[in-house]
Amino acid sequence: MEVKIGLLQYSVYRGERQNNEEIIETYMEEAKRERPQVIVLPEMWTTGYDLENLQKNKNVEETNGTAALAKLIKWAKETGAYIVGGSTAVSRSCYEPPQFANTMYVVNQEGEKILTYEKAHLFRLMDEDKYMVAGQQCGNFMLDRIPCGAIICYDLRFPEWVRKTMLANKAQVLFVVAQWPKSRLKHWITLLQARAIENQCFVIACNRNGSDNERSMFAGHSMVIDPWGDLIGDKKEETGWLWAEIEVAKVEKVRKRIPVFTDRRTDLY
Repeated sequence: MEVKIGLLQYSVYRGERQNNEEIIETYMEEAKRERPQVIVLPEMWTTGYDLENLQKNKNVEETNGTAALAKLIKWAKETGAYIVGGSTAVSRSCYEPPQFANTMYVVNQEGEKILTYEKAHLFRLMDEDKYMVAGQQCGNFMLDRIPCGAIICYDLRFPEWVRKTMLANKAQVLFVVAQWPKSRLKHWITLLQARAIENQCFVIACNRNGSDNERSMFAGHSMVIDPWGDLIGDKKEETGWLWAEIEVAKVEKVRKRIPVFTDRRTDLY
């Protein structure tokens, strides 16, 4: 089964939700013409890492995720694609003062939400641990009949978590959304290829590019990697869509050739 995927790489405006939404709206016009089965957005696509202002926002629909989810549903219906909706900060009402979770929504082509995933590993270098609470569940969903997993940025550095995610539903595709810095680009590429090789899966990784109000420079290099770790597509530092097609049947061929999952020593680890 071939699946066409579009990864949108752009420079997210810090704290400027409307600007970010307008950018994506413009790019969705191209997506309507390209007709992919899946669209992927970067981490924190609504506001970037404007964490210090999260609690100041009094718009409930924005803070509780309703506004972001409504946009994803709209774009899914307009394009006829699944939307792996990057992530957005969503308030957790059980905390006082309110705290937020770095939350990914996945929406199918009918506009139904099929996954809510909260980032499990919070990145201290960007003060995420001061403003966010960590998720507790793996991110798994079905893309038609294809089992998939999903993680957010810093989660990529934890192979145990990725393996648990892949085992949860025998996932064949791993989606990674990120705001990964340019200073650690080599890590980004190496870790993505490692996760693809060790889990014998396709890795679909959507990063942002540009700068965060001159605080950080981001790597771009959204990419698609096959189960052998070979590169199918790389957006490098450019802005716009990366279009790629994957042949999902390749996963089973690779897993039969080198039966890593069968040969795991579950009696030892």
